[in-house]
Amino acid sequence: MHTIMKKYNSKLFLIFSSILFAICGTSCRTVQGFGRDVEHTGDHITKAASH
Repeated sequence: MHTIMKKYNSKLFLIFSSILFAICGTSCRTVQGFGRDVEHTGDHITKAASH
């Protein structure tokens, strides 16, 4: 019984850690893209203000 629980716990840990890494990877790309959008908008505002 004890070895069954160990197997179950290790599989559960693997599943949760995989999900966590997938979410972190996706959110990092999203934040990076958002930063580029903000920077791009700031460039347009600076250009418009200088004219």
